[in-house]
Amino acid sequence: MCDYLIGIDGGGTSCRAAVADATGRILGVAKSGSANIMTAPDTALANIAKASRAAFFNAGLDPELISSASAFLGLAGNNAAETVAYVEPRLPFARSIIESDGLVALQGALGDGDGAVAILGTGSIFIARCGTDIHYIGGYGFHVGDFGSGAKLGQRALEEALLAHDGIIPMSPLTESVMAEFDHQPPRLVAFSNKAKPVDYGRFAPRVFEFAAAGDRTALRIIRDAGDQIDAALDRVAEITNGGRVSLLGGLAPLYPPYLAPRHRNRLVEAQADALTGAIALAKAAFVDSSGGTR
Repeated sequence: MCDYLIGIDGGGTSCRAAVADATGRILGVAKSGSANIMTAPDTALANIAKASRAAFFNAGLDPELISSASAFLGLAGNNAAETVAYVEPRLPFARSIIESDGLVALQGALGDGDGAVAILGTGSIFIARCGTDIHYIGGYGFHVGDFGSGAKLGQRALEEALLAHDGIIPMSPLTESVMAEFDHQPPRLVAFSNKAKPVDYGRFAPRVFEFAAAGDRTALRIIRDAGDQIDAALDRVAEITNGGRVSLLGGLAPLYPPYLAPRHRNRLVEAQADALTGAIALAKAAFVDSSGGTR
């Protein structure tokens, strides 16, 4: 028989782990901190191990069994080859496969069918599947990508706050709120930004949506700009999937639909299951043969 399977859904905000038997039945789950291997690989490794051990513990199993487990990891930041090369040999599992957190989310949301997911959380990525072909759009990380993400919305809110403070644009309730958090002292905001990681910027994203819902012009401009970028990505997804279904995932998924074009809102479907379910399904496909033994 195959040893235990582990599925990992690791993003910029948290790492979730599930342990399952060879049939794919989930026995225990757990959660820890950020697991973006591009921005903080050592932190990600620590949180992956922590969540995995906790999942075994919650299943009533010895946490040290992770050393004989086979793991399928969907991780943010996996598209940097040198980072994957650093992380993979340091994982605590017997066998590991690292893919994007988007792929496990796609599998969970759509099962084996065609369609696409748009993952809109601390980061962002769009993944489309047509037959056996998988297409990734975006997901290049905070510095050169992640449009529409919480991190980008938060960073933009801080930029707009400084523009308003300097009188370049009108002050709005959103920019006033942001500046107030830093006691209306730009050096304090700049000091924050010099140390901030994507997750730090991301905590401002819900505030942008909150003020946009109240009609704040700056917040609306930020979100509409992001919505235009998401629409453009979904146009490309529609080309790949022949206008197929799309599931919005991630912390911002419930907030974006009013700001998307009707042509995309009409294609939205609810996810069938979560990313952990997808990670376990992919682990089973990768590591377990038809007899229940190890591939």
